[in-house]
Amino acid sequence: MKILIAEDDFHTRDGLAEVMREEGYEVLTASCGRTALRLFESHNPDCVCLDIMMPEQSGFEVCRKIRERSPNIPILFISAKSEEVDRLVGFELGADDFISKPFSVREVIARIRAVTRRTMGKQPSPPKPFQMGDLEVLPAQLRAKRGEQVIELSLRDVKILELLHSRLGQVVDRQTLFKKAWGEKYLPNSRTLDQHISQLRKRVELDAKDPKLVQTVHGVGYRFDAQ
Repeated sequence: MKILIAEDDFHTRDGLAEVMREEGYEVLTASCGRTALRLFESHNPDCVCLDIMMPEQSGFEVCRKIRERSPNIPILFISAKSEEVDRLVGFELGADDFISKPFSVREVIARIRAVTRRTMGKQPSPPKPFQMGDLEVLPAQLRAKRGEQVIELSLRDVKILELLHSRLGQVVDRQTLFKKAWGEKYLPNSRTLDQHISQLRKRVELDAKDPKLVQTVHGVGYRFDAQ
């Protein structure tokens, strides 16, 4: 999924982009309203995050023009303008959510995941649940379940588990995992993959030190074997 972030403050824009990339999204960035509209028209993103106060065209104006072209695309305002009137104007223009600055990384991730769930659930053919041992993975919900336990997943987590499940009993090499979960443009780094797998195991394995779902094949990659 592609997310367009339009924000004139470099540090906020760069920080948001890094958070979204870590979640597994392809990110487009714009520093003004005019560039945001150009990127929207040329790249067709799945979600848009807008600041209100931007050069050339405000976030409100960008939201209005995007809504004219795409009535259903999720739009979130992330802005320091948090007065009730600003929130009301944003929602009247068709925004799906409004996050006030300063915000926490956890809050942004939670809101983006919520939007992603709604988007994936409305797809003509939403991704189907699948089983990995005693774990039920629910891609459209960005969640997994083990009995009554609900486990939150990132989009990247889901991509990794989907790939391993689809190659049941086969070793998935590191390059293939990077291409699937990080994208074609990402420069592979072994520590990046290993650290992500380590964190994923802590969420989905019964015992992260003795993994059954995401097994290491030393020197090659990872594998899932049916239990």
